[in-house]
Amino acid sequence: MSAGPPDTEPDYRFTLANERTFLAWIRTALGLLAAGVGLRQLLPPFELPGGTTVLAAACIGLAATVAATSFPRWYRVQRAMRAGEPLPRSTMVPVLATGVLLLALVGAVLVIAG
Repeated sequence: MSAGPPDTEPDYRFTLANERTFLAWIRTALGLLAAGVGLRQLLPPFELPGGTTVLAAACIGLAATVAATSFPRWYRVQRAMRAGEPLPRSTMVPVLATGVLLLALVGAVLVIAG
């Protein structure tokens, strides 16, 4: 069992970039949360019963997913930088892109149907 390299402090610019990325994920989650609450509270109901609620719940669910995965992602990247290892890949990029695409498609269907 190898001990691996000792933890070293990465260049502060990389640490700050990792923090900015974390904060961008949090801003995205907050934006999705605000959109979900705004949809439910401010948007008149669609012709399709429950459409507004479904769209709002999807926004809030995606916001929760992004928020829940942002800190573990930040931590894994920080740990990899300290150990001099390759940065881990993020599975959230395709999840977020697919989620936003699905939100757009559901929103378009609701708008066209009503």
